[in-house]
Amino acid sequence: MASVDFRGVRKNYGTTTVIHGVDMQVADGEFVVIVGPSGCGKSTLLRMIAGLENITRGEIAIDGRVVNNVAPKERDIAMVFQNYALYPHMTVADNMGFSLALRGTAKPLIAERVRAAADILGLVPYLERYPRQLSGGQRQRIAIARAVLSDPRILILDEATAHVDPEAETLIERGVAELMKGRTTLVIAHRLSTIRNATLIVVMDKGQIIEQGTHDELVAKAGYYAALERTFRRQGA
Repeated sequence: MASVDFRGVRKNYGTTTVIHGVDMQVADGEFVVIVGPSGCGKSTLLRMIAGLENITRGEIAIDGRVVNNVAPKERDIAMVFQNYALYPHMTVADNMGFSLALRGTAKPLIAERVRAAADILGLVPYLERYPRQLSGGQRQRIAIARAVLSDPRILILDEATAHVDPEAETLIERGVAELMKGRTTLVIAHRLSTIRNATLIVVMDKGQIIEQGTHDELVAKAGYYAALERTFRRQGA
């Protein structure tokens, strides 16, 4: 687990500023959901935590250590995107346990941990199959399980359920909630059930954080989030 601090973080692409001086504190073990309109900077913010985007100005610190110039592989972060990247020549079980195998983990322990994660995510019947034999929702569950089994300090889900059907999305949400208990997790989500469960909701617009708080706190403010929540309700999200 890990805490994350943003201190005056800015991101420019040439002369265009897409993140405007963000300040935010994420506590150790917190479950954070970031919401806001398309293009508001949500993904850019998360990619800067992971080291996939450089920071133009300001600092990002993980457990008090400034990581602006720390390579992505040294940050101990797992990130899952909309588009899963699985090894087509490996079985589901081997894909899920890949990071454990790289560390030299004993095979019986790998099998035990893979089976436990597969049970939570409804993947046990597919462990000996290959990704090409599965649906998009099933493959996305494999990608998430692989990320969790790498035992990162921080898990980032960048709209990881955007292209799966509602039934698969619900299963993924439940599985992630179980697997990530007590772990620092940052998620971009559009489903109200996921957003409500966050310990911290961060609302962004035009590259800035405009509201922060729990679901109940933000609804009570009757501001941007409250209007967004009503939209989600109308859409049945």
